[in-house]
Amino acid sequence: MQLFIILLLSILNQRELVTSLTFVLLGSLHVAVAAKVGRGHAVEDRRSRHCPYLDTINRSVLDFDFEKLCSISLSHINVYACLICGKYFQGRGLKSHAYTHSVQFTHHVFLNLHTLKFYCLPDNYEIIDSSLEDITYVLKPTFTKQHIAGLDKQGKLYRAYDGTTYLPGIVGLNNIKANDYANVVLQAFSNVPPLRNYFLEEENYRGIRRPPGDIMFLLVQRFGELMRKLWNPRNFKAHVSPHEMLQAVVLCSKKNFQITKQGDAVDFMTWFLNALHGALGGTKKKPSIITKAFQGCMRIFSKKLPHPDLPPEEKEALLTTDEYQEQMSESSFLFLTLDLPTAPLYKDEKEQLIIPQVPLFNILAKFNGSTEKEYKTYKENFLKRFQLTKLPPYLIFCIKRFTKNNFFVEKNPTIVNFPITNVDLREYLTEEAQATEKNTTYDLIANVVHDGKPTEGAYRIHVLHHGTGKWYEMQDLQVTDILPQMITLSEAYIQIWKRQESSDGRNNHMGI
Repeated sequence: MQLFIILLLSILNQRELVTSLTFVLLGSLHVAVAAKVGRGHAVEDRRSRHCPYLDTINRSVLDFDFEKLCSISLSHINVYACLICGKYFQGRGLKSHAYTHSVQFTHHVFLNLHTLKFYCLPDNYEIIDSSLEDITYVLKPTFTKQHIAGLDKQGKLYRAYDGTTYLPGIVGLNNIKANDYANVVLQAFSNVPPLRNYFLEEENYRGIRRPPGDIMFLLVQRFGELMRKLWNPRNFKAHVSPHEMLQAVVLCSKKNFQITKQGDAVDFMTWFLNALHGALGGTKKKPSIITKAFQGCMRIFSKKLPHPDLPPEEKEALLTTDEYQEQMSESSFLFLTLDLPTAPLYKDEKEQLIIPQVPLFNILAKFNGSTEKEYKTYKENFLKRFQLTKLPPYLIFCIKRFTKNNFFVEKNPTIVNFPITNVDLREYLTEEAQATEKNTTYDLIANVVHDGKPTEGAYRIHVLHHGTGKWYEMQDLQVTDILPQMITLSEAYIQIWKRQESSDGRNNHMGI
């Protein structure tokens, strides 16, 4: 019995010695590899190019639209995506969540979402295989200058991995809960060529310096990422979820605009344009891509009015003072607000509500330099008239449909009759501007529509695809083609117009 115990102990001692020697050898090998790598000679594991688990990758579950957070620790540091189930996990060390997941579920192939390198766990070696390039392209699409230059010249349909066909740029955005008001604005701007081309190339804004702790630049990065996903010709699915973009909006707007609560598209667009302009380093004097595309100038003629309760003699006396004389000021604008005539209160003889209609040129008369409108403030009243001095390459109209008071929000259902092409705005310019502005004719490229009640309604957008010349209607994930004649029947809320490049209107794309 004693002899047996002595033999057993000697065997165990030998095993411990072998184990310790193994650890010493592995440690020295690791040091040698590190030394080689340190000298600039990368050592490649022979298994890197012959991983047996590549056929387990399931591309149909991969979705890189959501925030890059570990699904267990909620950390955004060193996050890996499991390419078999699509979940995100942190780290790849022995006690990390990704390592545990690989052992527990026998999922072996992981992608580092920051370095874009592939790894096999738990064996912990890098996978090098050209067949995985499509996955890294979906995670981080890149565009060459040649590709960007040809975007508006072709209308080729692409097939996603799930089998659906789509046109890059004409892609549905997921309505997570109540964020369709933001989706339509993002889709409209993604189809404005100079803005799109700027954000498709990350090099254009990567070098912009921002003060330490400034979170507003996150808005620029996320908008660039969203733009590249919308125009990606190699998507795995024919729709995009704007989750990361909207998270940045909630953070940068200090929760003024949220995913879970319906907002106003014009309010969001106003904030978004100004926030992007500031984040790109723009000021009142320093331009950015936003002001280059959308900024125009106008003259404002303002005249102070006496209080209506004053006696006529006092009013006449006040009107002769300098304070009540007309004053002129110059102002820049990113969009023009068009006021609708008041909707009728009563029903017609058939007991049906009359849906009024108004031509676009009637509400554009606000900017002809002679139409006066009274503006009331808490203390004073002013009479104002407007005249344009400079037209931008892309002109945004906001049709004022909502009026708010202390009790409720009211919507004006008036339909605006507008042509799709050849809207000439020369008559709204000053005489000096008419002499200098060569081209004043515009074509419609995007039309945002609000349907339903003021606080509960839904948004949809009509977009012109420049490559095909066709119009498409997008509402959340639904994308359908639409006749241009149907666009004019909608309750338009925001419109983006593009200035024609040729004075003879040769770039007509509708024939309407």
